Amino acid sequence: MSALFQPYSLRDVTIPNRVWMPPMCQYSAAPEGALTGAPTDWHFAHYAARATGGTGLIIVEATAVSPEGRISPYDLGIWNDTQVEAFRRITRFLVEQGTVPAVQLAHAGRKASTDRPWKGGAPVGPQAHGWQPVGPSAVPFAEDHPVPTELTTTRIAEVVGEFADAARRALAAGFEIAEIHGAHGYLIGNFLSPHSNHRTDEYGGSYENRTRFALEVVDAVRAVWPDDKPLFFRISATDWLEEDGWTPDETVRLARDLHAHGVDLLDVSTGGNASGVRIPVGPGYQVPFAARVKAETPMPVAAVGLITDAEQAEKILANGEADAVLLGRELLRNPSWARQAAREAGAEVRVPDQYHRSV
Repeated sequence: MSALFQPYSLRDVTIPNRVWMPPMCQYSAAPEGALTGAPTDWHFAHYAARATGGTGLIIVEATAVSPEGRISPYDLGIWNDTQVEAFRRITRFLVEQGTVPAVQLAHAGRKASTDRPWKGGAPVGPQAHGWQPVGPSAVPFAEDHPVPTELTTTRIAEVVGEFADAARRALAAGFEIAEIHGAHGYLIGNFLSPHSNHRTDEYGGSYENRTRFALEVVDAVRAVWPDDKPLFFRISATDWLEEDGWTPDETVRLARDLHAHGVDLLDVSTGGNASGVRIPVGPGYQVPFAARVKAETPMPVAAVGLITDAEQAEKILANGEADAVLLGRELLRNPSWARQAAREAGAEVRVPDQYHRSV
């Protein structure tokens, strides 16, 4: 039996296979006007193609809990009801195809207000729909980035509330799973790492203080997210720094804490919080971090990072390194990767009636 095409259940949600799509920003929403942050025809076509291609779970890209929480002016958001209505079209179609729709709730923190990657990705100001970024400390991401405004404890509490409000809207929009974005140097990751968190109050310094904001967000989201629906958390398992960074040991410790606070699966990535670091990129290079969490904690995990072919993905699951695999760039290249992999493995995956001639 192909491990890739075994169903996987968390709480009362069953995902039809272990081929999952991670959040990948499309930078294709309107930057201003009534439809700011709302998904467009591009988003519908993008996610629909992967659903008809057999992907079991699709995690919609980083979706900001507030306007200032966007990575770029062109990011998705879920801070108003107009956005909710636009998302319903996507979630409804994904469910019709047998795909479980998930959404990543995000705040970009000190890496907010940047241009689209194909335009260089540099910080943008008000003249290009930009705004002032915020963070745990007045420490910029890089020399060419603005110094973020340090969040007050009052504002921190407000952001926690924004995550909860976004989760309520995600439920109304038809999402079955919510993922909290704690990776890649965005706001929650900023708080976790001593590289970006220089605070001296209850949100900085010790491990307990640096993880306080993350756990407050989890608790607030879990309080409004139904008990029968799973909650994921995405983590960067390491900053790839030799000192003064977030570490794999801390990731294992946080995985245990997150599990105790009601998180059902850890989506394990790495990096993004420190500029100019060397990352040993190669096939499956982030899988060992997921494998360690799975081996040392009760937390289920999903692995990501240059997973490209079915044999590689099967081996990760067969070796017990992860419970599911997330294919990013490979699903951009090939929306029907899951159907092709199932055919090669002699496994079954749902094929739309309109595509019956392809079987």
